[in-house]
Amino acid sequence: MQEISSKKLTEIVGSLSQVIDCTIKNVVTDSRLVRSGDLFIAIRGEKFDAHQFVPEVLRQGAALVLVEHIVDGADPARQVVVNNTTKAFGLIGAYNRSLFKGTVVGLTGSSGKTTTKEEIKFLLEKFGKVYATSGNFNNFIGVPRTLCDLDMDADFAVIEMGMSAKGEIAELVSYVQPDMAVITNVYPMHIEFFENFEGIAEAKAEIFQGLKKGGYALVNGDTNFAALLQERAEEQGAKVVTFGKADLADFHFETAQEGEHYTYNALCALKVVQLLGLDVKKAQEFVKDFGALDGRGREWKLHFSGGVYTLVDDSYSGQPEAMKLAIETLGKRKVSGRKVVVLGKMAELGETSQARHIEIGKVLAATDIDVAVGVCPEMKDMLAQLPERMEKHYFENKEGLDEFLLNKLLQNNDIVLIKGARYSSKLYQVAESLIKQGDVEA
Repeated sequence: MQEISSKKLTEIVGSLSQVIDCTIKNVVTDSRLVRSGDLFIAIRGEKFDAHQFVPEVLRQGAALVLVEHIVDGADPARQVVVNNTTKAFGLIGAYNRSLFKGTVVGLTGSSGKTTTKEEIKFLLEKFGKVYATSGNFNNFIGVPRTLCDLDMDADFAVIEMGMSAKGEIAELVSYVQPDMAVITNVYPMHIEFFENFEGIAEAKAEIFQGLKKGGYALVNGDTNFAALLQERAEEQGAKVVTFGKADLADFHFETAQEGEHYTYNALCALKVVQLLGLDVKKAQEFVKDFGALDGRGREWKLHFSGGVYTLVDDSYSGQPEAMKLAIETLGKRKVSGRKVVVLGKMAELGETSQARHIEIGKVLAATDIDVAVGVCPEMKDMLAQLPERMEKHYFENKEGLDEFLLNKLLQNNDIVLIKGARYSSKLYQVAESLIKQGDVEA
């Protein structure tokens, strides 16, 4: 980040603290990473309170600490006191972003945010230097961190924002201040935290509140509540543009992998290129070179005692619409072996949970998939929808599942899709185990 004087820092975060004159060279939230000249931000979380590390980080050489109260045993003249350190972190990130001279693309959506962000970055790199959110650092800690780490020499910055409740995007976008705001889609994810589905669309539309005057609002024209999203963008004075299947007549490209979601990701990224006035025809040529990310549909050729099988590792997320797309995509593939799905529970669905798991079962039943493995109690409802022709297995949790697959279920040339809520089903650990044991084939 750009260096900040201690006086400027107190102005940015609105603190009345009288602290020593110094220059801040970097911001950290992990006490183990503190170096001389750093500002340490003491974040208070649900399970930890970093204020306990304040004396230690000052001894390690931190220039200042950002705290919510004076910590005993540490020099008060090196403690900047604010009401909320997390929000203050956001304000510091916003200040650093204000110094950035390149174009900022802000992005949100219910599904595929990280993959779309990476594809936008991939295509924009054909035209200039690009900085982007690392992984899925898209929350109240990740976004400020991303903004503080901005590469000031970049031509473009692509910043991802996530949410699970009303008002979160509004706050994040106030820091990001994008020149272009993108919404990939709206699905009933995190619906247990909303009164209804429309509330999720309204929450996503908050991204337009921070859009720079006259900036572009890029909306998936085929998604749920597309008209509402466009209306909210227009209310903020944005130049509204849509992307979707209607653009297939204008854009000509091949994706590295099959599936409607990959097509939409590419269409979104190409539209960003177009709106930035760059050479779309050139960008189209590179779409086929963008592959799926780890845990988000990446395919692996793996060896086991019975031969070789293909693992489709889509274990990062268990969002219902994405799960349906993954199942349907596998169902349409032509393969020489059996098609196997390993599906874990879907989380944060509230009162709709049982109905959504039943819905997944009905989608699966309509495909030619051969074997289904359900993991977690919620998946019993899914398995109950499947026809007799389909081989079915149930696991209470992921324990022992990898060994079952390798030693009892898999056959030569099988293709296996693994998908489920990351932290609830933990199927990503099963995928990791299979990859580790699989003698990966290049």
